[in-house]
Amino acid sequence: MSAIPVREPITPTEQEMNLAEISSRVLAQYIKNKDARSIKIIDDSDSSEVVEIPNIAFRLLVDILVHISKGDAITIRPIHQELTTQEAADLLNVSRPFLVKLLEEGKMPFHKVGTHRRVLFKDLLEFKHKHQQEQDKNMDELVALAQEMDLGY
Repeated sequence: MSAIPVREPITPTEQEMNLAEISSRVLAQYIKNKDARSIKIIDDSDSSEVVEIPNIAFRLLVDILVHISKGDAITIRPIHQELTTQEAADLLNVSRPFLVKLLEEGKMPFHKVGTHRRVLFKDLLEFKHKHQQEQDKNMDELVALAQEMDLGY
């Protein structure tokens, strides 16, 4: 199985944003709980072909179109992709030294390739999700405390 190269994020033009908004609304109506969806492709020479795609890919297509319509830059990463510490730090929006400290403290799994640390994308997502849950829990506790103290929140 060959590795799929990860491309740089793609930023849409204004015309692409408008087209994505229209097409995402139309396609969203066809999301069903089926195994696959069929799409008819028509090219400039008026020839056409029906292509069957997995429903998960159809849903992903609609999600991509929604992001494009908002002008979001997008990229696709395989869940098992190995990230450098800089790439992982950028995705968490932290400094590389801070990320390395998290890794060395055992807060996120990593492995070494030679002398370089590598983080699996799925492990980074799990860490981010767990961290967000902790932040939400802490915020709920602060809100409850503020209400208990009648601080007007």
